[in-house]
Amino acid sequence: MVKRALISVSDKSGIIEFASSLIDLGYEILSTGGTSAILQESGISVTDVTDITDFPECFGGRVKTLHPMVAGGILFRRENEKDQEQAIKLGISPIDIVVVNLYPFEKIAAKGDATRAELIEQIDIGGPTLLRAAAKNSKDVTVVCDLADYDRVITATKDGGDSLNELRQELATKVFARTAAYDSIIARTLSGDHYFGDILMNKHELRYGENPHQEGSFYDVYGAPRCWKTIQQNGKAMSYLNILDADGAWNLVREFTDPTAACIKHANPSGVASNDSITEAFQRSYDADRLSAFGVIIALNRPCTAEIAQKIIDQKIFTEVIIAPEFDTEALAVLEKKPKIRAIQIDPDVCTPSHTSRSVLGGMLVQDQDNKKVTEDDLTCVTDCKPTSEQIQDLLFAWKVVKHAKSNAIVFTKDLATVGIGCGQTSRVDSTIIAARRAGDRAKGAVMASDAFFPFPDSVEEASANGIAAIIQPGGSIRDGEVIAKANELGIPMVLTGVRAFRH
Repeated sequence: MVKRALISVSDKSGIIEFASSLIDLGYEILSTGGTSAILQESGISVTDVTDITDFPECFGGRVKTLHPMVAGGILFRRENEKDQEQAIKLGISPIDIVVVNLYPFEKIAAKGDATRAELIEQIDIGGPTLLRAAAKNSKDVTVVCDLADYDRVITATKDGGDSLNELRQELATKVFARTAAYDSIIARTLSGDHYFGDILMNKHELRYGENPHQEGSFYDVYGAPRCWKTIQQNGKAMSYLNILDADGAWNLVREFTDPTAACIKHANPSGVASNDSITEAFQRSYDADRLSAFGVIIALNRPCTAEIAQKIIDQKIFTEVIIAPEFDTEALAVLEKKPKIRAIQIDPDVCTPSHTSRSVLGGMLVQDQDNKKVTEDDLTCVTDCKPTSEQIQDLLFAWKVVKHAKSNAIVFTKDLATVGIGCGQTSRVDSTIIAARRAGDRAKGAVMASDAFFPFPDSVEEASANGIAAIIQPGGSIRDGEVIAKANELGIPMVLTGVRAFRH
């Protein structure tokens, strides 16, 4: 019996080559509409679905494959005698391969300017039906919803046997993830985010969770491009905290356009610096707090050079992960001397999250990513004494860093490098004291950023006692008047951003 493949695709990339390979394997090609036309134009013999249904496409193409001759050909069980008898009686011939990719609802929705009527027309009905039917009968039918699987399907079909059976089961599972993700984005878009959910896939086992007695896993989001890859991996898998810290590290350095490096420990920065040279930026970020930078994650917003790699080794920096948009070949050669350091390459164009989510009891918290950029034009000076242009640049630098430290966060910076960071405390003045202790004499002439308003003037007094020369903060406290008066009394310029930068 001649085997048949049904092909109906929205994205026609690679379909001519795939269909030609199926012809070479002895398959008859069934198709519809635009897919049929493009295959025939390429000289591929095609049987139109209407020829087996004896029913025309109708309603502007809304109904093409929703017919018992198609669904029956996919769904009847080949080893079930009653199914076989009924198929023969009804004149239903088997369909052995189903190749469908869905209308591009996600792509149209992402543009943000489509009307509801336009979105409705991009909801595929027949496609998911065909895919789910083939996936349900994957014991007998090969289903393909992703053009990335074309070559694998041809290879397995040639081989047959166990390799084809195993691939069928894998691809069937993939179909249900695909249709679930498709329905999820439709529900989210049409409801105005009333329904919200990502489909998670590709479970990666981690060494453990936050603690060794906890299990931990990492999942990819279905349909989202993988924004990072491991290009050097030691014998140990990435841990839960390694991934959290790497995520925080990259989100910090991507704030900056100038070459910038950050050292991250337990999701908080220990040192951050910008410089014309990424190598110098790295060194200054490490020098900011060498004590804390033990078991550190290093992030660079420029390629990692051999010079940086050598500095890590020469200074015996205990580094868990280096994350950068690229690694020079020479840098990787140097890092081979320290195989326990993982090198993670990130794609800056892909890794730009639009929202963050966090599980809580009984649900999920979702919010927009804090992508607010504060510029000099956004600053309001509220003191008699005004900051210098150099201080303004340091204040803006400090503000970008304080956004990525846990609340209550205080950051001291000088010459585009942090000199002291205090964060994660239950009072703002405690964070100020910690930042001052870490800065020591380097606090003199530095500037200070606070991620939220000062509830009392005590942090300003502490800053002045340690030589802080200017302050940036959101403002908005009922005691702003007292805080500003204290800054005036101490002769410290203070500017307000008008926005808060909490991170919990």
